[in-house]
Amino acid sequence: MDVELQILKHSARDAQPTVSVIDQYCEAYKDLFPEVRSYECFKYLHLGIISPIKRKSL
Repeated sequence: MDVELQILKHSARDAQPTVSVIDQYCEAYKDLFPEVRSYECFKYLHLGIISPIKRKSL
């Protein structure tokens, strides 16, 4: 396999955007997470905290 293709395949991706307020708040903590998936879960947790749903469950 071509080296350039391997690098592109395994390069880090950007996190999916959520609500801009949460994105701005969580940006300060981005360096604490080695994987994008962990950072996205952190953002979704905060999104769940401020959601208008009465019963919040994990």
